[in-house]
Amino acid sequence: MTETERRQDLALTLIHQAGQLALDYFDRLATLEVETKRDGQDVVSDADRAVEDLIRATLARAFGDDGLLGEERGHEPGRNGWLWVIDPIDGTSSFLAGLRDWCISIAAMKDGVTELGLILQPTTGDLYSAIRGGGATLNGQPIHVADRAGITSHALGFGANSRVAKEVISAFVDALLAAGGMFYRNGSGALMLAYVAAGRLCGYYEAHINAWDCMAGLLLIREAGGWTADFPPDGRPLEEGGAVLAGPASIREDLSALVHQSATG
Repeated sequence: MTETERRQDLALTLIHQAGQLALDYFDRLATLEVETKRDGQDVVSDADRAVEDLIRATLARAFGDDGLLGEERGHEPGRNGWLWVIDPIDGTSSFLAGLRDWCISIAAMKDGVTELGLILQPTTGDLYSAIRGGGATLNGQPIHVADRAGITSHALGFGANSRVAKEVISAFVDALLAAGGMFYRNGSGALMLAYVAAGRLCGYYEAHINAWDCMAGLLLIREAGGWTADFPPDGRPLEEGGAVLAGPASIREDLSALVHQSATG
């Protein structure tokens, strides 16, 4: 068993344990303590912290030299080039509203290359999984991006947040609609990236996303036959995040043009 396969074996068990813990909190939302981070759209709950703590503790016991980067507990450098990138609950606002559109995302990187990605939607039981060079699956069945999709024929996943100026967000939406396209948004970037890998959306764009929201999803898309722009862009540190563009090759030119158009006016 390779080093990646060893980590995948543990991660497959762990993500289901984390999913059950998250569902336990989801079943008693009224009791949760919730805090605001940047603003009212950026919140954290007891559930987020508890799920990340479970994941981090389990990984630390099994792979003590690996680094950890999570949304709630930050970066703990490793000693062997491996780094786990964790989002305990992506789509916290949906989670807290009692909606089903949230997920757990776990990726493992070696020397800056993503080797393993898992996304679990606990409310449906859907598990998206990819290992570099081994393809992508949904509940054990191979998946593929929508190769024949176009900006005007399929919905485009779209992310927005308060880190990005509202003018940038509205300019892209205007450009997409003017081109005959339509956007889809559910509040979870990781889950929408998984939908791209499964051919449910034609692609995904967000002007700024954090690494824990997208590293697993980007690997899923690549292993499902799709294209992803460099992330983070311009050689930035992983912790800074950046823009994410992804989808089948059929939309690469059109999506890139829309992003450029909205950025330059």
